[in-house]
Amino acid sequence: MKNFKRDDLLFSLCGLNCGLCPMQLDHYCPGCGGGAGNQPCAIARCSGRHNGVEYCFQCEEYPCEKYNGIDEFDSFITHRNQLKDFEKAGHIGLDTYQAELSEKIDILKYLLLNYNDGRRKSFFCIAINLLELQDVKSAMKQIAAETKSADLTLKEKAAHAVKLFQDMAAQRNIALKLNKKPGKKQ
Repeated sequence: MKNFKRDDLLFSLCGLNCGLCPMQLDHYCPGCGGGAGNQPCAIARCSGRHNGVEYCFQCEEYPCEKYNGIDEFDSFITHRNQLKDFEKAGHIGLDTYQAELSEKIDILKYLLLNYNDGRRKSFFCIAINLLELQDVKSAMKQIAAETKSADLTLKEKAAHAVKLFQDMAAQRNIALKLNKKPGKKQ
């Protein structure tokens, strides 16, 4: 959207953790209000009509009809925590939320550098996004301890990390996969 700019390109106007998105990590998307590559967005236009709120949860009309069913389907990034993350940001404060998100981004980058066998980027993005920071940190400690002394290939390290995150997610009853919109019926 023309002239739509935001300071925070890691936590979107609508509540997506853009800093944990494979599209942004690959520099295909700058995040909402980030300039070139930014797609037109109805929520950005809505923000303009509501005094330029930085996050939808700050709007007096939140949650509005735009959030009906928003977490049912995903895009390149999971949408399942949008409302939960807004609630969390409102509860703990944006600075604290941003600090947690930055820590998750650092962990994700570390995973991609050291445990990605070329096939795990989306999985790690989803896992880090959906799991709470303390669970991610716990899994990372376990991953480091169990892979450090072993002479494992990158593929074996990746598989081990994936299994530990899947186990952690299963304990929390979280599915670590994107919810794709069903195809059109003919």
